[in-house]
Amino acid sequence: MLVLLPPSEGKAAGGSGAPLDPGTLSLPGLSEARAAVLDELVDLCSADELKAREVLGLSEGLRGEIAKNAGLRSAAARPAGEIYTGVLYDALGLADLPDGARALAERSLLVFSGLWGAVRITDAIPSYRCSMGVKLPGLGALVAYWRASMAEVMPETAGDGLVLDLRSAAYAAAWKPKGRTAGRTATVRVLHAQVVDGVEKRSVVSHFNKATKGRLVRDLMVAGAVPAGPADLVTALRDLGYTVEVKAPAKPGGPWSLDVVVTHIH
Repeated sequence: MLVLLPPSEGKAAGGSGAPLDPGTLSLPGLSEARAAVLDELVDLCSADELKAREVLGLSEGLRGEIAKNAGLRSAAARPAGEIYTGVLYDALGLADLPDGARALAERSLLVFSGLWGAVRITDAIPSYRCSMGVKLPGLGALVAYWRASMAEVMPETAGDGLVLDLRSAAYAAAWKPKGRTAGRTATVRVLHAQVVDGVEKRSVVSHFNKATKGRLVRDLMVAGAVPAGPADLVTALRDLGYTVEVKAPAKPGGPWSLDVVVTHIH
């Protein structure tokens, strides 16, 4: 099973570890593309703060992120699972997973990134600021830039098992499963159901959507669940108490779409 996650916009500080060693990162097939993005991001943020803020879409209050990017090569690095923070990662709670669940998470979770392409939670990276929606002057839109490298690397990374795709739209656009991989892929949407004037209404709530996805992944890891495909995933989630509705693939061999329906926001 491979679980695809978005990164968090904000990141924890890098701490006091050794600096980035690009050669230690997972998915070595992305190394050349990573080096190109890193070089341009560092050069951009080292040369002109105002231009860098404009390119990265950062406010005056986030100007410190520019200096952080400029120093990426020498900044302290630590596991990506500690760098990424925010609603989804708080709910996932990697730090206090039981040993077996933690081992499964290390094998299964892959975080997409505008800077790194994709990393495992064990990969040591520095704190940075560069979303997939950024358009770098020399490389262009990162979402388009990453597609060629991802198309080469991701099918082998996905293997023959389930691909649980929990990425947001911008990151999902960097790699879309195709062929046999698409038929083993499931995307999840979280819907909040409530009754208003006797009629059930459903809505997508961003914050709650992220929190539920984090809890869902945590529950799968703690249960030691390794579904072989989308149908097994549906069974596993229902066994864990989730209400899951399945939408048939738009065409045979296409990805499955699952709605996880909840009635309480927390």
